[in-house]
Order: sequence, then C-alpha cells, then structure tokens
Amino acid sequence: MEQELAEKKHYLSAFDQCAKARRGSQARWLESIRREAMDRFSELGFPTIRDEEWRFTNLASLRKIPFLPSPPEFDGATRERIASAISESPQGHRLVFINGHYCPELSAAASSGKGVRAGSLKEVLGNDPESLRPHLARYAAHRDHAVMALNTAFMEDGGFLYIPEGLVLKEPIVLLFVSTAGKNPTMSFPRNLIVADRSSEANILEWYTALDSEVYFTNSVSEIVAGENSVLRHYKLQQESLGAFHIGTVQAHLSSNSSFLSCSIALGGALVRNEINGVLDGEGIECVLNGLYMIAGRQHVDNHTRIDHVRPRCNSRELYKGILDGHARGVFNGKIYVHKDAQKTDARQTNKNLLLSPDALIDTKPQLEIHADDVKCSHGSTIGQLDQDSLFYLRSRGIGLEDARRLLTYAFASDIIGGVQIESVRCRLDRLLVSRLGEQSQDSL
Repeated sequence: MEQELAEKKHYLSAFDQCAKARRGSQARWLESIRREAMDRFSELGFPTIRDEEWRFTNLASLRKIPFLPSPPEFDGATRERIASAISESPQGHRLVFINGHYCPELSAAASSGKGVRAGSLKEVLGNDPESLRPHLARYAAHRDHAVMALNTAFMEDGGFLYIPEGLVLKEPIVLLFVSTAGKNPTMSFPRNLIVADRSSEANILEWYTALDSEVYFTNSVSEIVAGENSVLRHYKLQQESLGAFHIGTVQAHLSSNSSFLSCSIALGGALVRNEINGVLDGEGIECVLNGLYMIAGRQHVDNHTRIDHVRPRCNSRELYKGILDGHARGVFNGKIYVHKDAQKTDARQTNKNLLLSPDALIDTKPQLEIHADDVKCSHGSTIGQLDQDSLFYLRSRGIGLEDARRLLTYAFASDIIGGVQIESVRCRLDRLLVSRLGEQSQDSL
C-alpha cells in the first residue's frame, strides 16, 4: 500500500509540473481530458497480476523505478547519431521524435501527397486544437485502462496524420521514435492520431528504436480512424533497448467498407506489452491483425488483441506468431467479440508459437465471445518445437544442424514478414530476422 501511494504521488507531482509549464498554452477541453485521465490513474494505479488481463505480466520491476518525463532538449551529437541510424528508413514522409519530442531537422516531407497533413501533434494542438477535438482521446478507452490513462494525462507530442478524401498515397509515412540514454531513467508518452478520410489509401510505419541500452519507459497510444471505403495498412516495429519498458496501444475505429491491416513486430525491450484493438463499426469491413514476436534471453513480450464486430457482414483475420529462445516469456491474449447485431460475421484467429529452448515459456489464450447466431468464427493455438523430421531431411541433404534450425525458423516467420507491403521495410525485417537467428545460434553454441 505504501509503495502504491508513493508511486501515485510521484506521477501526480510530475503531472503537476508539466501542467504548470503548459499553463495558458493549451485548449481548456484538452486540459480537462488530461486532468480527468490523471484522476483516473490515481484511482486505478498500475495493474497487478491480480487483474485478469494482466495476470501473466508483472509490472513490479517497472513500478520500482522513479521515471521522470524526458526533456525536449537534445544535443547535436544525438542528432548526428540518429541521422545515421535512420539512413535505411523508407523514402516519403518521415516524422522523427527524440524521447517523444518532435525533431523537425531530422524529419522529411514528400511532395506527392497533396492535401496530406503530416506533422507534430503538439504543433497542431497549439495552432488549431479544434481540428483534433472530434477524434483525440475519443477512441482509446483511458477510463478503463490505467496505463492508457497515464499516457492521456501526459500526452503532449506525437504524430498527427490526415489523409484527405480520395487520395492514394504511394509512398509510406514513417513515424520514427528514438529513445536516448539519460542520466536518470526517463519516460516518454508518444500520442499519435491518424485519420484516413473516405476512399483514401496509405501505408503507415510506426517505428520505436533506441541509441543506447539504458533503462527507460515508453508509453505510447495511437488512435486510428479509417473512413468509409478507405484502405489503411499500419505497421508497428518495436526495437527498443533490451533494458527498456514498452507499453503501447493501437486503437482503430473502422467505418463501412474500409480495409485495415495491422502488423506488429516485436523484437526488443525487456518488458513489452502491445495492445491492438479494432472496432468494426460499419458493414463490409475487412480487418487483418498480424504479429510476430521474436525474443530471447529474459525478455517478456505480451500481445493483447481485441476485435469488436459491431455491425453485420464484416470479416476479420488474425495471425500472431512467436519465436522464443533462452528464458524468454511470451503472452498472447486475443479476443474476438461479436455483438448481437453483427450477423454474417466471418472471423478467424490463430496463434502459433515456436519454442527453441526448454526454458522458454508461452501463455496463450485465444478467445471468442459471440452474441449473434449467424456467424462463422474459429480460433486456435499451437505450441511446439522444430519438427525433427524436417531437421533430419535437411541434414540428410548435407545442411548442418544450426543452418537447418535457422532455415526452419526463418520459414516459420516468413509469411508474416512477407506480407509487409512496404518493400524497404520488408527487406529490413528480413535482414533483422536473419541476423537475430545468427545471434541466437551463436548463443546456443
């Protein structure tokens, strides 16, 4: 109880300091949302393993660290290091954030997207806050989620993207979040708002990486609004420091006849929780949630997904794959919720896990909750090791044991990476996968 009171006091003090620094510079409706969210966090506190949705993920190690909000200042050396780190990022719109703060010097805008708004959320909040009011903090349910409430209370900067009606963007938009080591453990709260108007199409990459292996806390929330007949593909690549904590939420609200693809790739972080939620609030929607988590050592990655079928005649497909080595622990908790009026729903959910070590552990819980009677729904989960017959076949063809293991593991993950439609990102992920498999093979020798 004393620890809980102390941590609430710590975050409330940090919130008051941030509110004081913003005083008079933000819209009243936004400050009201922030204050409500902070009050809600104070009521809920951080979740514990006694909470059903968190029983496999213990935040005790995070709660012990007195994180401080990261300052907006960063030196020239940091900029130079980041500039070299992003040299392989896709061409097109690129928004760079250092410790959660927008860096215009490292960002780039493409000229092909007429009418596209791609920039800093903080800048829009300062110059035109009313344009954000219909969507910001309207979809992510911070009143029921303590960590999301914390992000809402501290939200200040992140990416704001608006793709106008009928526009098809050929080049991707990249939101790059880079964390750097500081003297003290810091926390950042990226807040992204992505709005795709009707009949538009775009590819979005949300990329989290680090320059150092220090301890820090990233708490991100992305709200995505897909208009009627829009096509939106959202990729999240998480490559945080191996000492970092990352808790992120992607909340998508989908309108009639829209098509939404989410692909979440988790490679880094000491303790990671990714929440991907889709609300199918219209007829004829196609929703795909794919994910790959590849972890080793003592990494812990928790994937929570939820697809709400609210209206009739919608399809959803979900495929998450995990590759676990060492003493790593993974969690998959996915739910498909079919509401009473969502007749003619067609939904499938699959979780497959490959354990490369006897000490690796996975907790998997695919779920269906159906309140309609004319639906086609299925779910399933598999956990296993590399197939010994396949290993024997490859070795009988002159392929060494470690090379055979790498080939089979690569094949297991390739369908997720192969589905990425941004070529440069797909190639990068392919190289990362090969590199990680090589590192794990060396560690096992």
